Amino acid sequence: MIARCKGCSDLLPEDMLRFRYIESIFHDSCITWGYEEVRTPMLEYLSLFTSSGTLTPQMLKRVYSFLDWDGWSGERVVLRPDGTIPAARLYIDSLQEMDVARLCYTSNIFRFDETGKKSRENWQLGAELIGVTSPEANAELITLALETLARLGFEDVELRLSHAQLIKAVLAQLEPNADEQHKIFDQLLDGDIALMSRLETEKPELFRTLKLLMENKGTSASFLKNVMAMAGTAGGELEEPLNDFIAGVDVLDKLGVSYQIDLASGKGFEYYTGVIFHLFVNGEHVGGGGRYDKLIPLLGGPDKPAAGFALYLNRLIPMIDAEDMYDMVEEKILIKYQGDNLKNAYEIANLIRECGISAELFYPGVDTAAYGWAVTVKAEDCYEVTDLIEDKTLELKEQSEVIYLLNGEEDA
Repeated sequence: MIARCKGCSDLLPEDMLRFRYIESIFHDSCITWGYEEVRTPMLEYLSLFTSSGTLTPQMLKRVYSFLDWDGWSGERVVLRPDGTIPAARLYIDSLQEMDVARLCYTSNIFRFDETGKKSRENWQLGAELIGVTSPEANAELITLALETLARLGFEDVELRLSHAQLIKAVLAQLEPNADEQHKIFDQLLDGDIALMSRLETEKPELFRTLKLLMENKGTSASFLKNVMAMAGTAGGELEEPLNDFIAGVDVLDKLGVSYQIDLASGKGFEYYTGVIFHLFVNGEHVGGGGRYDKLIPLLGGPDKPAAGFALYLNRLIPMIDAEDMYDMVEEKILIKYQGDNLKNAYEIANLIRECGISAELFYPGVDTAAYGWAVTVKAEDCYEVTDLIEDKTLELKEQSEVIYLLNGEEDA
């Protein structure tokens, strides 16, 4: 027996039912907000992720990359490691005439994990709002994400906010190299005692500001205003991002959206330039996004601001209650036939499907417990309809009578 690749998962029929259920709720929510669906290719040129410096060296080490020897270019290509960057490339290629573009998509992304314990292929539901830079635009995306999760039945979703420029402003005082800043931030989040001790000795004032930001959490704009006051002279570089952050949370306050300000939640801030948000359900990280105003011009496009988010399908699928999911699915009908009545069986099955009901031909070995009704075609004018749940059988002469019965119109 040949095993599947490490870090990859098969999606079984029930998994796919959940997959499509989540996707349909997300898609419906996006459409009502004015978002239009797009799809990008699984293969992209590696240069899309390297020439602009959009991904850190640590992330680039995790891409699946190979030479396209027999393709048209002979260039190095990758299995997309990110959903936002290809969406930005699509906008530059085909949609620049749109001053404001609202885009949504379903995509799988690939990131290498040498342990094989983490998933290497992950499915995402993404939404991007291009051409608008304002706190209201950030709030739109956050609200859309929260609405989707609410429609999926998730209560008490935790929203954590951070700000990329706030993180970068602090780290720039420690290390001018952007790549090294990511390493330092990860070390700080991991509680590197040696690093913290060195900072406390070498840059005590900055260390106090950093500790203030890292160790304290808040639930209002007042918290950020207090941080600015407490940072004092060491917080001079923080004033602009703090003001931007305050403007963003002010809008959320007006909308009645609950959140927690948590700088540590900004891990993985690569191309983000402003507010970053992450979503948690029962402690599970199920989505996130943020503002990336410099990405489109970095990729060679117009100077267009943008923001977006992704919901993580792989993590949401096992969290969906089967009862909620099956409420969306019509009862399945099992079609049987006797003698030379295969054609008649196909005819009645097609009529049932035209009503939006699932109709399947019976084969030996099929578990009838998974079906609500069975229709047996005994002759062109003889249909035996069985309620498999109530164990009741009725014999009908006309196809129309069968359809009326299965549609719940027993008295017709």
